[in-house]
Amino acid sequence: MDETTEKPLPVSNAKERLFSTRSLTKIYRTGDVEVRALNGVDLDLFEREILVLLGPSGSGKSTLLNILGGLDRPTSGSVTFKNDELTQFDEAALTRYRRRHVGFVFQFYNLVPSLTARENVELVTEISENAMSPEEALRLVGLGTRMDHFPSQMSGGEQQRVAIARAIAKRPEVLLCDEPTGALDSKTGILVLEALIAVSQSVDTTMIIITHNAAIQQIANRVAYFADGRITEVKRIEKRLQPSEISW
Repeated sequence: MDETTEKPLPVSNAKERLFSTRSLTKIYRTGDVEVRALNGVDLDLFEREILVLLGPSGSGKSTLLNILGGLDRPTSGSVTFKNDELTQFDEAALTRYRRRHVGFVFQFYNLVPSLTARENVELVTEISENAMSPEEALRLVGLGTRMDHFPSQMSGGEQQRVAIARAIAKRPEVLLCDEPTGALDSKTGILVLEALIAVSQSVDTTMIIITHNAAIQQIANRVAYFADGRITEVKRIEKRLQPSEISW
């Protein structure tokens, strides 16, 4: 779907375009078997918006997220970040792009079990430019009193919030979230979504959330629906809800 078919943003809400993808295609080949994970995706993303990607497993959502995050390359098509053509970057440039601009949050927390919450966040702050302190990042996600606890001493929701703190500590312009509530119950999922919204507003980041839970789209500015490697519809959410207002 071409994004130009959408209604234009109201002038008062107009924002700069952060990402633009055109004719984005990704093909995986194993022997004679060819799988088209993305099949001509056109999408624009804007500064400080929240975009939810909805669709069944295998529809291309995670592939798109990985390409936007510089973890994968498309087979054809283009990805522009601001004025930079990501598809022209070499591996060193992609590494710099990920380090300076992108934060990742996944379904599974990927914390180092032998490190405290503070030390897990320090893994990022020690190698990032203009990073906030681990303490500030953990306070932003409501873990100011849990900084010196190990992952085994924390609930699943708390561990996910540590992962969010780690992702946002470098003040990323883009926060990419792949099923961030997928392993959590509804009550804990709401706490995680509240943390995501709070930190995205605090650091002025653009956030993209992949989810199978259609109710979560109600916290977004827009939602993109995926099927068979294509975006079938992009819809603006006219009345956004707070996470606590969502019916799971």
